[in-house]
Amino acid sequence: MTLPHGFVIALDRHTRVLDGGRALVGGFPTRLIRLTPRAQRLFTGATMRVRDAASALLADRLLELGMANPVVERLPAPPEPRYTVVVPVRDRPRQLARLLASIGAGQPVIVVDDGSRDPKAVAAVVAEHEARLVSLPVNVGPAGARNAGWRLVTTPFVVFADSDIVLTPDTLPTLLRHFADPRVAMAVPRITGLPVPRAGWIARYEHARSALDLGAHPAAVRPGTPVSWASTACTVVRTDALEGGFDDRMRVGEDVDLCWRLIERGRRVRYEPGATAAHEHRTRLDDWFLRKAVYGTGAHPLAERHPGFIAPAVFAPWSLAFIALLLVQRRWSVPAAGAVLAGVSLKIARKVDGTRHPHRLALRLTANGAFGAVTQTSALLTRHWWPLTVLGCLVSRRARRAAAVAALADLALEYRRDRVALDPVRYGVARRLDDLAYGAGVWLSALKGRSSAALRPRISR
Repeated sequence: MTLPHGFVIALDRHTRVLDGGRALVGGFPTRLIRLTPRAQRLFTGATMRVRDAASALLADRLLELGMANPVVERLPAPPEPRYTVVVPVRDRPRQLARLLASIGAGQPVIVVDDGSRDPKAVAAVVAEHEARLVSLPVNVGPAGARNAGWRLVTTPFVVFADSDIVLTPDTLPTLLRHFADPRVAMAVPRITGLPVPRAGWIARYEHARSALDLGAHPAAVRPGTPVSWASTACTVVRTDALEGGFDDRMRVGEDVDLCWRLIERGRRVRYEPGATAAHEHRTRLDDWFLRKAVYGTGAHPLAERHPGFIAPAVFAPWSLAFIALLLVQRRWSVPAAGAVLAGVSLKIARKVDGTRHPHRLALRLTANGAFGAVTQTSALLTRHWWPLTVLGCLVSRRARRAAAVAALADLALEYRRDRVALDPVRYGVARRLDDLAYGAGVWLSALKGRSSAALRPRISR
């Protein structure tokens, strides 16, 4: 499967051009690629257009490494852009009517009533919008309901949209352009929040930090990268790529499981923030807190199915040693941690020898790696491992210092980045409640499954 002529890519924001275009460094994990003079001529600034077999091969390689992304507005529409929308729903007729209105007339829609308490209300909305209704006698969960719908699909693409989603006219046409890449099996939009009148502090926090919002930058979805999973609250999938559909034994995390199964089969999943869909976020504190905990309970089932993908953090051996030295908090710890960074920097400089400033590049890459290790450790202490952090704080002054630094640094960095319409105090409370709920869900799932797989970091070279 090769990229078609006319396919356009642009270097990712994390990819650096070195030595006047003779080399590229970036990707996940970070790689250095040296370009031949012929390859250099394929680029116009930071973009490249596929013109022949050689350019198709290079573009495909850069996409695979996460060093470039498709320029979606310059991609052609797929030759057969026909799709069917599958909507799983349980009650919520008002939200369903809003979604069906946003889809527009003329598109085939299958609404799967997943054991509603008031099926007549759902049926009335479906009839009003001339959609097809599939009624399930008992509630089987989102995975089973979606499966019941997609098994009836005969179009090349299937769109899954939850009933609390609202589409824009450009959402689906934009996502469909990604399928010009024959390896793409799934494309997902950016999930934003529906405006809420008189939004409270939880609503404002959720609009800035929803778990469904994967950020402002396009990316390949792949474990171990900034966008490691994708939700199927709204997604477009090649119908023939589903191969069994969702795992209907899973009540939560079934969308992550599908995404990772596609990746394991060598297919691509794209995140496209240029396409958006609005979501009705939970805004009541109790409802919101419970949902965050429920998200966490999907960790152990995912760890059973994808043991290599589920790790809450990924460390290189050197970064693990660097973090361990910092956590010891002795007088010699900082110099020793600095020595680790110096050794790593020298090793990287040897690998990038031949570039114009190898030591400067090595220092930058080492600093990025150290910063990533610190932020991952902060997330472990405040989110995934918070029960252990609490126990440590009860008996150790060093643990208390580490927890305080992790919590404050986390808030300082993310508050500035999120630009949330909320004061720092309430933002901080919401952030810690978010971590508390999700981490509790992870621990409950681990205890129930009698396995720590979902809590163990992965060591990768």
